[in-house]
Amino acid sequence: MGNPKAFIEIKRKEAGYRPVKERITDFGEVEQTLNIDDRKLQASRCMDCGIPFCHWACTVGSKVPEWQDELYRGNIEEAARILQQTNDFPEFTGRICPALCEKSCVLAIHDEAVTIRENEASVMEQAFAAGLVKANPPAKRTGKKVAVIGSGPAGLSVAAQLNKKGHSVTVFEKDEKIGGLLRFGIPDFKLNKGIIDRRLKLLEEEGIVFATNTWVGKDISAKQLLDKYDAVCLSIGAMKPRDLNVKGRELSGVHFAMEYLTLQNRKIAGIDIPKEKQISAKDKNVIVIGGGDTGSDCVGTAIRQKAKSVKQIEILPKPPENRTDDNPWPFWPNTLRTSSSHQEGCERYWSLETKRLIGKNGKITHIELKELEWFKEDGQWKKKIISDKPIKFEADLVLLAMGFTQPVHEDIADAFKLAYDQRGNIKINEKHQTSNAKVFAAGDSASGASLVVRAIASGRNAAIGIDEFLIRNKS
Repeated sequence: MGNPKAFIEIKRKEAGYRPVKERITDFGEVEQTLNIDDRKLQASRCMDCGIPFCHWACTVGSKVPEWQDELYRGNIEEAARILQQTNDFPEFTGRICPALCEKSCVLAIHDEAVTIRENEASVMEQAFAAGLVKANPPAKRTGKKVAVIGSGPAGLSVAAQLNKKGHSVTVFEKDEKIGGLLRFGIPDFKLNKGIIDRRLKLLEEEGIVFATNTWVGKDISAKQLLDKYDAVCLSIGAMKPRDLNVKGRELSGVHFAMEYLTLQNRKIAGIDIPKEKQISAKDKNVIVIGGGDTGSDCVGTAIRQKAKSVKQIEILPKPPENRTDDNPWPFWPNTLRTSSSHQEGCERYWSLETKRLIGKNGKITHIELKELEWFKEDGQWKKKIISDKPIKFEADLVLLAMGFTQPVHEDIADAFKLAYDQRGNIKINEKHQTSNAKVFAAGDSASGASLVVRAIASGRNAAIGIDEFLIRNKS
């Protein structure tokens, strides 16, 4: 703790975003960066608390006080080393994590948390720029082979950790490029794909093999993988979207959010998309159903595509601006979250439920909604309609961003004949082992849809279980 008074003398300073008028004209990253001197000052605000609640809240257990101090002292190599001890990809989480750590920072009691997430991104960018992040292949190989199915954050983390142990890892990806959700789900204005490619180059140099355009269950069978590899890990995400069961759902112009977002990401990547498959918000009245991060990503994308108007609908009530008494620090604050996309011209609505979708000649033209009131009964939240008169909006494009229910069972998961839990996720034990002893699962496919940082943590934990399994079965 270089400056014990810094948290008193220096105010929290965020890098902020590029000007709205500028950023909505392109898909470049919206977040700006502070200069190195400012970043050191922000790092100095870390109090090195006796109980680091930031460490407790972080799913990967980031050693926040330690690397903050190294950043403050200008020891970027050491700061990056400490970060990568617990997180395989801090350059990802430094951009797209909701910063669980900051919400539990002691200074957050007064809304002045240390800028941990931005500091993390800064450390890694400085380290990469200085050539300090290098490939480090294992000194020897164990002779064991592992197949990882899915190349999102969980799959990449599993692969990185097992490769470090000396096992030979092949990552199978059904899409044309590696990255999963990071590549095709998260918009470029939040995560530049060059950041992914930079890390993938290092992983390849370390010996990991990537097989793209390979759909397990179609292009290669489960039996072939089980015969060829000593262990298999499924990290296929929870990509079955929650659907909208209302009249008019079949109308043209109604799409799942991920279908919409992946097409835009592919377009930016220069991948050719047939005209009949393209989805554009240009000059359209866009309705985004779902108030979470995926919905926010749809909002930002539609605005950049020059939509006529964008409205975001949430079935739940509007969250409070500040913590309530039953939601104390250091727990995650259930408060209103406003993203950079929301600041770009979106109208937001709460406590509205879709009644029906209206169309003409098979195309969506309007959405009809009913207004709700939420109340608690026997400790459970319940809803009731508070008006007989429906709310009606023009709609040329409706995007369903209501979350995901479970991993897709067809083809991959079913091919291995695995057991599922009550929610339809792949059932695992404490070692991330499935009902087939040779098959493991990590990330959203086992936990349900969650955060990138949690997927990374899950991947690291799964790698421990797989490594132990391989050691026990040396022959």
